[in-house]
Amino acid sequence: MADKTEHEHVVDIPRIERAVREMLIAIGEDPGREGLRDTPTRVARMYAELFSGLREDPERHLETAFDEDHHEMVALRDIPFNSMCEHHLMPFEGKAHIAYIPGGKVLGLSKLARIVDTFSRRPQVQERLTSQVADLLAQRLHVKGCAVVIEAVHTCTTCRGVKKPGSTMVTSALRGLMQTNQSTRAEALALLHN
Repeated sequence: MADKTEHEHVVDIPRIERAVREMLIAIGEDPGREGLRDTPTRVARMYAELFSGLREDPERHLETAFDEDHHEMVALRDIPFNSMCEHHLMPFEGKAHIAYIPGGKVLGLSKLARIVDTFSRRPQVQERLTSQVADLLAQRLHVKGCAVVIEAVHTCTTCRGVKKPGSTMVTSALRGLMQTNQSTRAEALALLHN
């Protein structure tokens, strides 16, 4: 058997496997048939990966901030992410866009993407995800202002329920100067929307 990943050490894989077997039986399937025989294990490992952000502290990505005398806006657009809607445990995916005005420290661009990844790898709703990224930057990086805009397609809307393929949900969270200063907000949103 292959070595376990760090995610599997904190997730009860056998319990998920048992639950998936029960779910398959409950929908009228045979978990013993060839195509489904390994499905409980695959699903358990997938959940360990998809929900790895539950065991990760997003603040660790702020440890590598650099002192920099830069007081103008910094923006990173089109950060791809995927997450799981906590209401139906169905995926949603899209792009996050972040702008901030440093308060004496700048963050490596990869760290912004890692922050999005950490928060998105949890049972989530898009509104909370957007606010969590903005709050972390505002409260822990001590930026003068930040804006986070997230655009995502939710399979819980496109594949079930109202079944509206092509619909995209857009959320934003503004903090500091991005919230209180109209021209700063306009500049940030213009940068983020290209």
